[in-house]
Amino acid sequence: MKKTIVAATVALSAAGFLGVWLYEPGPLGSETVAVAAPSPSISDGGASEGAERTVDGSVESNRYGTVQVRLVISPEDRISEVRLLQRPTSGRGVAAIPVLQAETLTAQSADIDTVSGATSTSESYVKSLQAALDAR
Repeated sequence: MKKTIVAATVALSAAGFLGVWLYEPGPLGSETVAVAAPSPSISDGGASEGAERTVDGSVESNRYGTVQVRLVISPEDRISEVRLLQRPTSGRGVAAIPVLQAETLTAQSADIDTVSGATSTSESYVKSLQAALDAR
């Protein structure tokens, strides 16, 4: 009787561990956080030349959601901030966005690495980023 209980406990524990080990979150639909904005666009708020301005990237969709970046460009023509107009709301792409933003600020270009496990979101981010850089 004890052997049966121990064997069942080990089997169920192993099955539970395997389920957690193999779990990979997938898309929960195409939910995105969206802000209406034309794409790509440039805005300096009517300020004179040499002022901070914003540039919107293209809207890039993938099976995990939609990504659109907005760059804040300093008067020195450097990326001072990366905002997301549209972003995934679930899955691994959510955690990838801050990493991609930090890499963009460091690289000051779209020549950044994709985030492991969030390749589709990373690629969409880079395409939108490049469109914004091209429009600046």
